[in-house]
Order: sequence, then structure tokens, then C-alpha cells
Amino acid sequence: MPDDLIAPASDIFDVPAVRDRLFAAAHDADTEAQVRAAAVQILSEARKTGRDVIATAFSARPRAAFATTEAYAWLTDCCVRLVFELATTHLHPLNNPTEGERLTMMAVGGYGRGEMAPQSDVDLLFLTPWKITPWAESVIESMLYILWDLKLKVGHASRTVRDCLRLGAEDYTIRTALLETRFLIGHEPLARELETRLWKDLFKGTEKAFVAAKLEERGARHQKQGLRYVVEPNVKEGKGGLRDLQSLYWITKYIHHTDDAEELVRLGVFRREEYALFMRAEEFLWAARCHLHLAAGRAVEQLSFDMQVEVADRMGYVDKGGRRAVEWFMQDYFRHATAVGDLTRIFLSALEAEHQKDAPLLTRMFKRGPHVKPGYKVVNNRLAIADDAAFLADKLNLLRYFEEGLRTGLLLHPNGMRLVKANLHLIDDEMRGDREARRIFLDLLLKHGNPERSLRRMNELNMLGAFIPEFEPIVAMMQFNMYHSYTVDEHTIQCIRHLSEIEHGELVEELPVASEILNEGVNRKVLYIALLLHDIGKGRDEDHAVLGAQISRRVTARLGLSKQECATVEWLVRYHLLMSDMAQKRDIADPRTVRDFAKAVQTKERLDLLTVLTVCDIRGVGPAVWNNWKAALLRALYRQTRRALEDGMEALNRENRGAEAKKALREALTDWDAKDLRAETGRHYDPYWQGLHVTAHVVFAQLLKGISDDEIRIDIHPDEDRDATRVCFALADHPGIFARLAGALSLVGANVVDARTFTSKDGFATAAFWIQDSEGSPYESERIPRLRDMIRKTLLGEVKPREALLSRGKIKKREKAFTVPTSIAFDNEGSEIYTIIEVDTRDRPGLLYDLTRTLSESNVYISSAVIATFGEQVVDTFYVKDMFGLKFYTPSKQKTLERRLREAMKAGAERILSNS
Repeated sequence: MPDDLIAPASDIFDVPAVRDRLFAAAHDADTEAQVRAAAVQILSEARKTGRDVIATAFSARPRAAFATTEAYAWLTDCCVRLVFELATTHLHPLNNPTEGERLTMMAVGGYGRGEMAPQSDVDLLFLTPWKITPWAESVIESMLYILWDLKLKVGHASRTVRDCLRLGAEDYTIRTALLETRFLIGHEPLARELETRLWKDLFKGTEKAFVAAKLEERGARHQKQGLRYVVEPNVKEGKGGLRDLQSLYWITKYIHHTDDAEELVRLGVFRREEYALFMRAEEFLWAARCHLHLAAGRAVEQLSFDMQVEVADRMGYVDKGGRRAVEWFMQDYFRHATAVGDLTRIFLSALEAEHQKDAPLLTRMFKRGPHVKPGYKVVNNRLAIADDAAFLADKLNLLRYFEEGLRTGLLLHPNGMRLVKANLHLIDDEMRGDREARRIFLDLLLKHGNPERSLRRMNELNMLGAFIPEFEPIVAMMQFNMYHSYTVDEHTIQCIRHLSEIEHGELVEELPVASEILNEGVNRKVLYIALLLHDIGKGRDEDHAVLGAQISRRVTARLGLSKQECATVEWLVRYHLLMSDMAQKRDIADPRTVRDFAKAVQTKERLDLLTVLTVCDIRGVGPAVWNNWKAALLRALYRQTRRALEDGMEALNRENRGAEAKKALREALTDWDAKDLRAETGRHYDPYWQGLHVTAHVVFAQLLKGISDDEIRIDIHPDEDRDATRVCFALADHPGIFARLAGALSLVGANVVDARTFTSKDGFATAAFWIQDSEGSPYESERIPRLRDMIRKTLLGEVKPREALLSRGKIKKREKAFTVPTSIAFDNEGSEIYTIIEVDTRDRPGLLYDLTRTLSESNVYISSAVIATFGEQVVDTFYVKDMFGLKFYTPSKQKTLERRLREAMKAGAERILSNS
């Protein structure tokens, strides 16, 4: 009986007691069906008791994964063995079995390894000497019925030794499962024969082919699952997950004939401390997987957002230091996944040295490797260190190694990386302040092409955090939201990759403004350092931009930047969100927005640097975050601000822009007669002319021409430059029109990204909404007729948005884990004629309608709405006036509005939760 389980073995499963009950019940039964029913009842109770004992003990020691996985395997062994005994001695007794009627039961795969998560499959091999006999067939069938009724997920095969050898030779999945066979019960000599034959006739001499197959399988798995930095990783199959560790076990066993990973230390593959890291990573990942299964009640392998919160709690993480428990848990997860990647690299290089694995294809294609500097050599087309002792004699070589890798384009040899990682203690304050160390580091960033690969490798080896200690806290730091696809450190490296691509002219068509800025020339050192440090303040109680600016002051001085460069980096880090916020959360058609932004930026140099940094920051958030909508907003803000800085603020005044807009309309409507043109240019107030592009002015001119008081005219058109569909409405103005239009669009599932409405002097409302579908894309042409029809029905009163939305809208389970505090701010300085109300809250279906309806019912006139979505968070900004055309200055009026908005949001959120 094992003594190293999470709870005493007899508490988990009292084998003698259960056996006595089982055979007593079988003796009293009259039919096989009764025997099976009694067995299922007794074993179900025993299994449930055992699982409860394990789960309780595991919750008390939530990191003790090895003792837990062995306990689940032992509990399964007890059930399976008793079922075998029952089937062979009671249901189908055989007093004098022939040689051909021997039957052996073996565990294979993960179960064969003796490791099981709560919901793992039970993989069984029924082994017979020759062709399966009718008796064995009956035993297996009876066993499977009982095991299935016990709700075990059984994977099974009935084979002879010869079958196993033949199928294992044809299929590497079967061969891998056979590598981990474990005798359970039955005729043991047959099990030993299989083990002997497998090593002698199947495994021997095929090591290289097996390694190649496992590595190919690993590559395909990683391709499917994505980077180890993705925010909802797969614990089992993802990069740096359990399957990667298991692959090392399989290859070790296949080559070195041992189950013991510690053997890799004795063989010199791993150092002692690397083996300890290996075991810590494995136990952590197994613990996470077990808690995941227990929380879900089924075999879930992906750490989705909702499960991350649950597993973090089960593993004992708590909120601290301004960060949620789930963020601390996921930071540990990513650090362990990175460690698994390091260990895999070390192991593969050892295989290469033994010629069990080929060098990378790309590097094999070089006839002659590049010339390397003294102190280095090329091994298997990787940059290796010639003499460890000589290398370590000068600690600056720890940095030079990465520079030489970038300079030559060679991958770093794992042994060299191990040497660096084992000697990070050499990086001290003296080295960090050394002039030559600064030069090497800055050259890594600025001199050798895209620094992404080198920075990532330095980061994975903890070298980046050692050289810049302020960077270390954000390594593997999870940002628990649906907006960021990467950890903070990976996001930073992605940003630098994008900057290098723009700088090398790879994105001229996609990013014309940023490309032009870099082509004209900026201080590259300032830009790269600012990007490296822009999120360095994350994860604390303070505003990360303010704290990051303070941290950057220390780092830039240590890196030897000039006083002016230090000040510019500090400013960029402090205000790295300013341009994004202005472009996405404010109406850039309002001259005050551009004027305020220009005053904050002050110089064209800062504007240029901030624009490029903002583009890289947004593109580095995730693969689908950057789009034409954001690009168009940033381009417009950049060009208007540059004009203001170069030509003076008066270039932005309303009169100039109104006159230019009317002139553009006249030029666009050359087929109109003078009288109609005069009527059109005279019917609108100033905000209309500055708030829309001439293309929209043309559309509204057509819609308004000859319109009657009871007509509703709609124009729906793709706005390809903005990745959105533009919907223009012209109809008689009345209170609440904005809310009705927002409600109509909510009903068709449209996401409004921008909206503005104007009232003409003759009493018509002209409203323009830019919308996207649920995937963040413009509406396809075939969907537009239904869109138009639903909008028209809503505006005619045939469909009531409030009632229809009651039954709509759900929040997905994985999204329920997010909490977004609601804040409502009133700003009377950001616009000359409007109060700006900014609502920052949790996004959900129908939110915009709830907010606009509440404002309308409070007699608030909405001129425009700007909607910025960041994953599960949304910022809805409204430009409003009261019924007399005045701003909301009075604190009491602001408080009343805020209360009503919060009540509407709460009611809407409760409606959504009741539907979900």
C-alpha cells in the first residue's frame, strides 16, 4: 500500500473492506446483471468517498500535486483491479485455464505513468498471448460495462504482444503509449514479455526517429496553441505546458531507458538546480491542472479567465500590492512555462551533441557559418562559448554574447545560455553603471536590426531583469483583462518589434504617418528606451504612467542618456496614453480637443515621438487590436496637431474650418443649382461643419433635399478607411432622438464606435453613426437590407428597443470574472460649448442605449458620442448641453445625472446577468 499519497491510502480506499462487501453482494446475487448493479453501487460509493478524501486533503495542501496525482491513480487502480477480480473469479470463473487463456491488464499512457488529474482518462491494455479467446472477450466486456457505469472515461485496446509491436512500429502515438505501460493485474509473465520485446524489438535502434517524431508533434501542437504568453493558456497542450515536460520524459526513457528524470542530472544533461526547477514547474502545472478539473467538474485544460480566478483562489493566492490574486497566480504560471521552455532547449541541445537530433534546418542550409569574434565558436550552427572560464573572467561578456548573436544572426547555443543564466549574480551595480556595458546594451537595441529576438532571449534567461532590475517585476506579469493578449514584458518586446519593422520600411502602406516620421528622423535612442520602459510601472497601487516616469528617470540616467534625453523619455512614459486617450475618448472634430493636446505636447519633436510610440503600443496589445478606425483617428489628430504647432493655434478656429467645409461641399455638389446650395450651406449651425467630413456633408445634403416632416431617410454605406459602416439619418428632430437611434442599432447587434447628431436651423436632425458587427468588422453588403429594415421599424415605433432588449444580451461565462469599476466624470474645460460626460464601465450589450435613454429622459441634449472599447472595458464619452443650450456647471445637477446613469447601468447589468 503506497505511503506517499495526499491522504492515507486506507482512508482513500479501504481495499479489504470494499472487497468483502463486493464479493458478499456478488455471492447473494442471482444474475450477472444483479452482480454488475451491486458492483457499480459499492464501487461508486467507495470511489466517491476516495475522491472526496483526496479533494479535501488537496485543498489543505493545494500545491502538493505529485501526492495528489498519485492518489487519483491509486484510487483508479483499486477500482480497476477489483472489477478484474470480480469478472475473472465470479462472473466468468475459469478453473483450469489453458496457456492461450491468460489475460493481463496494463495501464498505459498517463495512467501508466501513475499520474492522474481528477478527470483524466483511464487508458487500459488487455493483453493476451495469442488471438483473443471467447472467455477473455466475456471478461473484458463485463469489465467495460462496470467501468462505464462507474462513469470512468475508459480508453481500451485488446491486443497480443505481436499486435503491440506491429501497431507501435506503424504509429508513434501508440508507441508512446506503450512506452509507459504498467502492470496492474492478471498474468504477470505476459506483461514482462511485452516489456522485454518492446525494448528489444521496437525501441532499440529507433531513437533518432522517435525523437524527430516527438519534436515534430510538439511543433505542431505549439503552432495550434500559440505562444506561452497568451493570456488563456492550455495547461496540458500549450507551450511550456505539461505535454512539453512529458515529451522530455518520453525521450529520456526512450534513449536512456529510465523513468527517473533525476537520471538526467547524473548523465550531465541538467545541472542540479535545473532539475529542481524542472520538478517545481512540473508540480505547479499539475497542481493548476488538478484544481482546474475540480473547479470545472470535467476535463478542462484551458485556463480561461473565469477559471484563472477560481484556480488562483484554490491555490491560496490573495490580493496584495495593488494586484489581484489571479494576476499573481498567472505571473507564476508564465514563469514556470518559461522555465519549461529553457529546460526543453537545454535538453534538445544535449540530444544534438549526442547526434540524436538534427540541427535546425535553417542553419543546416549554410555551407559555411559566419565569422565569429575570438572567444566564440559555432557548434551545430549555433553561437557557442569557446572557454567558459575565460568568458566569465570578464562579466561584460554576459552582454556581449547577445550582441554577437545579433551581429552574426546565429541562434545562441543552449549551453551558452545556461552559462549566462547560472552566472547572473555577476551583474552588479558596478557593471550596470559601466560605460562599456551601457554601450553594448544600447547597441543591442539600436544597431543590429530588429532587437526582438535578443531581448526575448535575455528576458527568458532573466538577464534583462538582472541588468535593469526595475524591469524584473513586470516579467511574466499577467494583465487580467480581455484587451491585452500578452504579459507585460512580452507586450513590451512586441512593441519594440513593431517599431523596428516601421523603421525598416516594412509597414509604409499600412502606417504612412509613423513611417514618414521615422524617415524624417527622430532620436531613436529616446524612442526605443521609452518603449522599453513605458509599462515598467505596472502592477502597483499607483498610476503606472506616473510611477513609470519616476522609474525611467533612474534607468535613463544609469544608461548614460543626456539630461535632455532623460527628460524626453520621462515625459513620453508619463504621457504614453495621452494620444490614444485623446484620439479614442474625445471628439477630435472639436477644436478644443486638438488645442488642449497641442498645449500638452508643446513641440513637434514630442508629437512625432509620441505618435510612433502610441502606434507601437496599440499594435503590441494583440493581433486584432489595431485597425483602420484607430489609424484614422490617430492620423487625424497628428495632422491637426502638427498644423497647430507649425501654423499657430488660430489655424484651428471654428470659422476657418466652417468656411473650408462649405467650400468643399460646393466643390463636391457642382451639379446643384446655386439656390439649393445656398439653402444647404445656410441651414446648419457651426458645429455641423467642423464635426463631419465632406463625404458625410454630401450624404446629408442629398438626404435633406426635399425631405418632409414625417419622412425618415437613411443612408448606409461602408466607410472602408475606418473599418466601419457609416449610417446617416435625416428626420424631423425631437427629444430623445439620439437614444432611439442608439436603441435601433443595439437591436441589430451593432457596436457603435462613434456617433454625432446635429439639429439644423429648420428643425431636422442629422445623425451619423459609425458601427461595426460583433467581430469588430464593417457590415457586409448582404446584411445591410436587414439592418435598414430593423432600424426603420424601431424609428416608426413598431419595435420598442427597451422591451426588445430585455430579452437580449448575455455575458459569456469566461467573461464574468472581470470586474470593471464604474467612474463617471464631468468635464467643462475640454470643449468650448459642451459639457463632456465620460462614463468608464464594464461593456455589455445595450449599454449605449441605456445611457442615452437616461440622458434624454433627463432633458439632456446629446451632440455626439465617442465610444472606445478596451476588451471588457468601455469608455463612452458624451458631448452634451442642457435644454437651454448651457453646460452642466452646477454640482447638484451633475450629481443627479450621475445617480440616474448609475441606476440605469445597474438595472441593465442585472438584466444581462439574469439572462446569462
